[in-house]
Amino acid sequence: MRSFGRAFVALHHRNYKLFWWGQLISLVGTWMQSTAQAWLVLQLTGSAADLGIVTALQSLPVLGGGLFGGMVADWMPKRRLIVITQTVQLLLALALGILVSTHLVQMWHIYLLATLLGVSNAFDMPARQAFVVEMVGRDDLMNAVALNSMQFNAARVVGPAIAGVSIALIGVTGSFYANAASFVAVIVGLLMMRPSELFEVEQAPRDSVIGSLVEGCRYVLRAPVILLITLLVCVLGLFAFNVPVLVPIIARDDLHSGAIGYGGLMAAQGIGALLAALTAAYMQRVSWKLIIGGALLLSGFEVLFGLSHIYVLSFILLLIAGYGMVMFFTSANTGVQIEAPNALRGRVMGVYMSVNMGSGPIGNLAAGFMAGLYGAAFTMAATAAAAFALILGAAGFLYSRRASPAYRIAMPGDDGAFAPTALPAPERDTVLRKAAAG
Repeated sequence: MRSFGRAFVALHHRNYKLFWWGQLISLVGTWMQSTAQAWLVLQLTGSAADLGIVTALQSLPVLGGGLFGGMVADWMPKRRLIVITQTVQLLLALALGILVSTHLVQMWHIYLLATLLGVSNAFDMPARQAFVVEMVGRDDLMNAVALNSMQFNAARVVGPAIAGVSIALIGVTGSFYANAASFVAVIVGLLMMRPSELFEVEQAPRDSVIGSLVEGCRYVLRAPVILLITLLVCVLGLFAFNVPVLVPIIARDDLHSGAIGYGGLMAAQGIGALLAALTAAYMQRVSWKLIIGGALLLSGFEVLFGLSHIYVLSFILLLIAGYGMVMFFTSANTGVQIEAPNALRGRVMGVYMSVNMGSGPIGNLAAGFMAGLYGAAFTMAATAAAAFALILGAAGFLYSRRASPAYRIAMPGDDGAFAPTALPAPERDTVLRKAAAG
């Protein structure tokens, strides 16, 4: 029983418990809206291209503005910023619900609201990522990141299922209103927090916008651990995060499993993701073995998935790939947050989120073009093999520098024994911030 409780130790922090339950409700609403919005677009135009445009409009602002959003998160209390962004998203969902229920909705409304949601996420995502360590401290950070992943993947299963029933019974409108209502839970949770119980709260000094942005980018480029993790995210985004594009085609053309079989394959990835999140919740430390191991599991089993022509085997392979994906992301996210100084964490997470959100769509576009020429199964195997080779190269690079303290991932309790300075964490943060500023 004690071992089971360790998997949820971050929930012992009152502030994080309020945030986690509020976010869980909100994410279910978000997935409901995402499902209903796709159905609405198909009802209005029947065009897959319009679906792609809406998705791009929600993603591009994060790619272009994530670093700016991270800078704002460093300048002002993150809790206040998240309340603002969540309120904006509540109003956007409510506006879409009103437009649909009054039969006034047009595609340009959806384009505009999708763009505004993307802009809001450009501020919300870095702030939420950087706020986790302030709620739980460094000791329980990996557990909190794992619980966030568990929460996200659970909502990804529950939200669309509820939306499907809701659409069948009352149409798409209910999902938009439900999403708007779900934001109340996270906003109330944020307002109920006790600021006195937050950890490591530090706002960066107000510098010029350009100076602050340059400071954040310069720090990422000069911090070996953060830079390498960010590059690994980019590699996997370009070559291995192409499941949404390729798996539907493979299910239809190579496995001949139809829509039901396709749904089963996507469920397999979700099951693997949930198992990985639960595994990571039991772990107390992040290491290169977890980061590299997760990346190799993801890319290696995607290679095998691309070569498989047996549905049951493909199901198992995609489940293991999903396990590796979440193990990688949980470890990578934790490693970046631990290494980032308090006053720069928002900007560092802004860079991380921009790379994460930007590399995937580029990789998906290339994978779609390549699949048209050579087939989806070959494309899956070839691109995943490229990722596997690059990850092996990174593993070799790390092995050659295993004695270098610059590539050691800091952990709570180290008391600054890691590079670049032998100072306690708060003093180390100040030194690193000044060094990053040149």
